[in-house]
Amino acid sequence: MSTTTDTASTAARTGTGNTTAASAVTGSTTAADTVAGRPAPLPDLEDHPKVAGERFLVGLFVAVPMAALAAAIPLAWGWGLTWRDVILAVVFYYVSGLGISMGFHRYFTHKSFKAKQGLRIALAIAGSMAIEGPLLNWVADHRRHHKYSDKEGDPHSPWRFGSDWKALTKGLLFAHVGWMFDGNHTSKQKYCPDLLADPAMRRISKLFPFWVAVSLLGPALIGGLWSWSWIGALTAFFWASLVRVAFLHHVTWSINSICHTFGKEDFEVRDKSRNVNWLAILSFGESWHNLHHSDPTCARHGALKGQIDTAARLIWFAEKFGWAYDVRWPDEAKLAGKKSTKRQLGSMTKRAAID
Repeated sequence: MSTTTDTASTAARTGTGNTTAASAVTGSTTAADTVAGRPAPLPDLEDHPKVAGERFLVGLFVAVPMAALAAAIPLAWGWGLTWRDVILAVVFYYVSGLGISMGFHRYFTHKSFKAKQGLRIALAIAGSMAIEGPLLNWVADHRRHHKYSDKEGDPHSPWRFGSDWKALTKGLLFAHVGWMFDGNHTSKQKYCPDLLADPAMRRISKLFPFWVAVSLLGPALIGGLWSWSWIGALTAFFWASLVRVAFLHHVTWSINSICHTFGKEDFEVRDKSRNVNWLAILSFGESWHNLHHSDPTCARHGALKGQIDTAARLIWFAEKFGWAYDVRWPDEAKLAGKKSTKRQLGSMTKRAAID
């Protein structure tokens, strides 16, 4: 990758918004980009707001799986749930969930490690199958979140409306799901010029409707062929597609809402990010959110002993196989001044040199 692209990537990742680098990457320099001979800052939001059709699709992808999740418990007692459905749901949950945690979040958004092209493509496709939005949109939103975390400009802070119980209740609902219906688009030119400059990632992002179809219809196809029946296809679609997507959505949204409201602060941060241990396994380690905001580019979020971080372990395996490299593991010297707990750092930590 060129030096210009690396500069743009760094600017977007850190939220500095280097307009010169972004313009060079996207080839969109205009007279308006310069004020008094210096680059003018790009706006956080794109000029065109979300149209009614986009909001309808967001509502559809939120409401339909949510309705399936609500119906899942009574249906499970008397109809339809088999070990075949459970296996398919777990497999697709892990593939798509790790695509978000390891791929969209730790790799594409924060560059916690470098990856060979095959792994990059696999992570981009797997994350898209979580149906949380196209790759470029997801990364742009999350980088903007880190730039303004729990302050004005954060797209999904639960503290948006205030700190009393009424305001916080409203804020939790907004951070959990309401923010997705906001009419604005985060500027991809400002927040992910590195991905805009990557033809493969642009293509995968544009093919988001196709990955949605694969994610929803794949379990049904496998379930139908496995059972050799339409009933097998239908139950697999219900459990391994709709219920699985809804459950994963709520786990991911809980990082935005719950992990910015409740939990422990083991590392010093400038926002309200907290560690929530009961979400760790379901979120693949994403709920160790306090460390993540203390050191956003760290590849392991559950850095303390005993903190389970499935995504970090998978990165570790990828590093051993040579698929990932230059991994940014927890740095003992870097974290020593931020740690506010007596618990020790766990495995995968880069230990401080002893004089």
